[in-house]
Amino acid sequence: MANPTLLILAGDGIGPEVMDQVVRIIDWYGDKRDLAFDVEHDLVGGAAYDKHGTPLHDDTMAKALEADAVLLGAVGGPKYDDLDFSVKPERGLLRLRKEMDLFSNLRPAQCFDALADFSSLKKELVAGLDIMIVRELTSGVYFGEPRGIFEEGNERVGINTQRYTESEIDRVARSAFELARRRGNKVCSMEKANVMESGILWREVVQKVHDEDYPDVELSHMYADNGAMQLVRSPKQFDVIVTDNLFGDILSDCAAMLTGSLGMLPSASLGAPNANGHPKAMYEPVHGSAPDIAGQGKANPIACILSFAMALRYSFDQGDEATRLESAIEKVLADGARTADLMGPEGGTPISTTQMGDAILEALDASL
Repeated sequence: MANPTLLILAGDGIGPEVMDQVVRIIDWYGDKRDLAFDVEHDLVGGAAYDKHGTPLHDDTMAKALEADAVLLGAVGGPKYDDLDFSVKPERGLLRLRKEMDLFSNLRPAQCFDALADFSSLKKELVAGLDIMIVRELTSGVYFGEPRGIFEEGNERVGINTQRYTESEIDRVARSAFELARRRGNKVCSMEKANVMESGILWREVVQKVHDEDYPDVELSHMYADNGAMQLVRSPKQFDVIVTDNLFGDILSDCAAMLTGSLGMLPSASLGAPNANGHPKAMYEPVHGSAPDIAGQGKANPIACILSFAMALRYSFDQGDEATRLESAIEKVLADGARTADLMGPEGGTPISTTQMGDAILEALDASL
């Protein structure tokens, strides 16, 4: 059988540095676990603009559609701030999401015990935290029409339209229920059905999907504003949260900070299943390109490495190997390895990006 294929788009800023450590992990799986991947590298974002005059070349888009999974580093930087909106680095990322139809965005918020003190919440509230937020990614207020800034009388008015179809809600709800079955078997759906018609439809469709096909999964509904409050009051009450594009954007960032560092947070964007049953998928760290530290060996590669762990789990049915990698990272952190973003008030000497990769590879070797 052919090896599964990965398209690596390292991007800009610290993207290439953290992705170098992911490539080392990928090579380890080929050498030590007989799990080889066919890997191809290409450009996205500012790096693509510098070479092609566009943040995503058509040939790269075609490769992304053919690959079993895409791994992306980060895009953007101040160098590109004055570009026309149509060719800014972020447009490459948005094109990938749109043309791959990646409608289900998975944002885990997991707090490793060794980092519980880094959260802004009390340690007992976040130690052992493991939440998955499923955000609808291709519809809602960010895409609805009409939209724009218009003249109305003697003043301007800004308009954005919150719009969802039943089928768009249905498919992201199914994604959340399927994930819950692999986890704690609980889903909390968040919307604003008390004041928004789109929220009423959202609640009705999620409930229908549950009742017809997922009655074994515990389902609850919550208004999104209450959900934000509950995330900082008692976050461990949640397992899987499913919500729309706007609320998901806000709630996932709120949940991210419960863990203490953006350098620890991966994400997955999943689409409809391919012929092999696996979804079209792109995996990327939540952090940005951090141009202020690019090229200095200070970047934390863990979020990018954990994104590959998500690929192992959701694209390649290698849940045990994903757990192996996550456990190796947990061991490294428990042993005290820290990049600069993880240094506490007690100080100490941070390790470099490459040294963190070294430590994780040593922990993987020890797991055999």
